[in-house]
Amino acid sequence: MRAGSTIVIDLGKTLSKVSLWDADGHMLDRQVRPNAPVEVNGIRRLDAPGIGEWLIESLGHYAGHPVTRIVPVGHGAGVVALIDEALAFLPLDYEQDVPPAYFAAYRRERDPFAITGSPALPDGLNIGSQLWWLERLEPDAMARATLLPWAQYWAWFLTGTAVSEVTSLGCHSDLWAPQEGDFSLMAKRLGWAERFAPLVGAGDVVGTLREEITERTGLSAQVRVLAGLHDSNAALLAARGFSEIADNEATVLSTGTWFVAMRLPATPVATADLPEARDCLVNVDVVGRPVPSARFMGGREIETLIERDTRRVDIKPDQPALLAAVPQVLAHPRVILPTLARGFGPFPDSTFEWINRPTSWDERRAAASLYAALVADTALDLIGSSGRLIIEGRFAEAEVFVRALATLRPDTAVFTANAHNDVSFGALRLIEPRLAPSGELVRVEPLPHDIAPYRARWHAEVAAAAKRPTA
Repeated sequence: MRAGSTIVIDLGKTLSKVSLWDADGHMLDRQVRPNAPVEVNGIRRLDAPGIGEWLIESLGHYAGHPVTRIVPVGHGAGVVALIDEALAFLPLDYEQDVPPAYFAAYRRERDPFAITGSPALPDGLNIGSQLWWLERLEPDAMARATLLPWAQYWAWFLTGTAVSEVTSLGCHSDLWAPQEGDFSLMAKRLGWAERFAPLVGAGDVVGTLREEITERTGLSAQVRVLAGLHDSNAALLAARGFSEIADNEATVLSTGTWFVAMRLPATPVATADLPEARDCLVNVDVVGRPVPSARFMGGREIETLIERDTRRVDIKPDQPALLAAVPQVLAHPRVILPTLARGFGPFPDSTFEWINRPTSWDERRAAASLYAALVADTALDLIGSSGRLIIEGRFAEAEVFVRALATLRPDTAVFTANAHNDVSFGALRLIEPRLAPSGELVRVEPLPHDIAPYRARWHAEVAAAAKRPTA
C-alpha cells in the first residue's frame, strides 16, 4: 500500500463511523456516533448538519497522523440536492412515508424490474420515489438543484466537488439500468439523469480538502478525497480480498440494520430470474457489473424482538448462554413468523407472530437468532447462492445465527470475517486492490442439533399464515 494513512468515513443508517488506517492496512483507531433523524414540518430528514459537525470533530483527532486520503462510504438510499454550494434542504430519511397519492403516481412511472433490477419498495427506499415527492414538496429548489447520492455528498462536503457514482445509483434506486450501464429510461424521461452530478469511479480522487475543513481539523490541505461508494459494495470488495472468495462462485452476507446478500455468480444471472416481489434486486459493483442480491431488515427485526435495552444477540460473553438455550427453543418449539419489518424481505406481506413465546431472555434471543437464520436461508435460496458464503458485519459474531445458517446450508462452505473492519477495509481496497485482509476467514461449525423439524415447522407455519385472511 502507498505511504501515508487513510481515513474511511462510513455513514450508515444507524451509525456513523470514522476509522484511521496505516499504510500497511491496519486499523489504528475507530470512532462511532449513533444516527437519528430530525423532523422538519413533520417530515423525517437525515441529520446531515449534525453528522457533519461530528465528522469534523472526529477528523480533528487525526491531525497528528500522516493522512493522505479519505474515502467516504454511505448507505444507498439517500439523495442530496445542492444549490449554490449549499444544501437546498435536508435530505429525506428513507423510512419517511411518501404521501399515498404521490406514491401511487410514482409507481405508475417506474420502469420494469427487468430493466432496472430495482424492486418496488416501501417509503423512500427507491430514490426515485423521494425525487418524485421532492419535486412536489420543494418544486423551486428541485428545478435548480444538482443531485448526488449520500456517499458522494460527503465527498462534496469535504472538497466542494459534486460527483455521482454507480454503486449508489445502482442500489434499488429505480434510476439505473445495470445491463445497459446507464441511467434508466425513467430517469432520463423525467429529467433526473441530467441533474445528477457527473459520474466518476468510486476510486477516483475528486479533490483535496476545503480550506475551512483543514482549518478546523488540522489535516493537511493536500489530503485527497475519493468519490467513495455504497456500504454493501464496500463489504463486497473486502470479501474479495480473501482467496476463498476472490472471483469464485460465492455470496457475501453483510449484516447490520439490513442483511444484504450479494452473490458473485460464476455465470451471469438474468434479472428476470429474480423474484422482484420478495425483495430481490440487482446491485452494481464498483466496475459496473450486475450483482444479484436479496435483503431483509434483519438487524432492525432482531432489535425489535429483544428490545434495544436488553443484551444483544452478538455480545461475546453471552454466546455460551445463547447456544445453551437452543435445545429448549427447538424442543417446544419457540417459533417466530415473519415479518416484523413489513414490506421488506422474502415475506414482505406476512404478519409477525410468536408461537410458544418464551419468558426466558436467553431463549428469546436464541429464537430471534434462529429466525434470522431461517429468513437469511430463504433469501439466499432466492438468488441461487451456493458454493461459499461469507458472513460479515455485526451479526457475524452472533454464534446461534451463523451456526444455524451453516446447519441449514450443509452444501455451502460458510465463513465469518472480522465483524468490525469489513466495510472500511473494503474502502481501502479501492486504493490498493492487492491489499489482503489481516487474518483468515473462519469456517463456521454447524450446530450439534437436528434443526430440520424446526425448519419444516417454520415453513409450514409461514405457508399457513399466508393463507389466513387478513384483518
